[in-house]
Amino acid sequence: MLALTELGQRLRQERENKGLSLEDLQKLTKIQKRYLLGIEEGNYEVMPGKFYVRAFIKQYCEAIGLDTDAIFEEYKSDIPSTQTEDMPQQLSRVRSRKEIPQHTKGVSKAYDYLPTVLVVAGVVVVGIIIWVIAQNIVSDKNKEQANQEAPNSEVQQSNTQEETNETTAKNDNSKSEDEQSAADKKEQEKEKAEKEKAAKEKAEKEKAEKEKKDSGKQEFKEVQKTGRSATYALSGTDAFNLEVTSTQADTWLDVKNGKGNAFFSSILKKGETKEFDLTKETEARVNIGYSPGVELKVNGKAVDLPFDSSKQVRQVVTIQYQPAEAQ
Repeated sequence: MLALTELGQRLRQERENKGLSLEDLQKLTKIQKRYLLGIEEGNYEVMPGKFYVRAFIKQYCEAIGLDTDAIFEEYKSDIPSTQTEDMPQQLSRVRSRKEIPQHTKGVSKAYDYLPTVLVVAGVVVVGIIIWVIAQNIVSDKNKEQANQEAPNSEVQQSNTQEETNETTAKNDNSKSEDEQSAADKKEQEKEKAEKEKAAKEKAEKEKAEKEKKDSGKQEFKEVQKTGRSATYALSGTDAFNLEVTSTQADTWLDVKNGKGNAFFSSILKKGETKEFDLTKETEARVNIGYSPGVELKVNGKAVDLPFDSSKQVRQVVTIQYQPAEAQ
């Protein structure tokens, strides 16, 4: 690699400070990378000519934001100058008026303008040649850039297609897994509901059979009635299940066993039913705060309240229970 000139070092440093690579600069200036590298290394021999050296350096400076005139002045020793071709010598020296015949004065005057005409024609020809060369260079550069970009475009398109395919496959897999998971969850919920339904039906069936069995020999009779309280005796059954339902309005309900332990002590809302399994108890005390519309069931069988609810709003019912097996 050639040693960098001071200009080349300055240009490379400015380019790197702006975070530009030679490939980036090639895209900005449309100058082939090998020419840009030649400028940085001071290897002007790779250029098509001295004219292009100065032109390419100017484009380089403009691309990285440097003052072109200042750079050309500061590093003029590093930049080759384009020498103007020497003017052609006059074809002949001008003779004195006395030596020129009168009939040749017009021809002599035309000869005076001939050097200027030749210079202008030469400049035009040189300009046309430079334009043709520049067009060829630009065309070659465009072809080279197209050849460089084509494979990259194909690779990028291929990569994009692969990424699209992978994303589609992932989405399909994710969708399939989600659908499978939803189907499994639905199936599990269905099985759970069926099991719960079967268990509930079995329990209801067993309860109905037990109540049917007990109803034939169950006996519920009044033992004592006084004031707002009444006592009943439950016998001939091995179960003591109590149901209390309020059908007309909210009511206060208090249910305790014979020892005073409360099973329920709160408001029973309208339309609400409370069930109590008192099989292990020998006595239950039911305190009803608002008896109109309140229904009692013992082992699934409705029993009447001891008092007329329109006359006795608050009623207390005590049920004494003796299991059949203990009788």
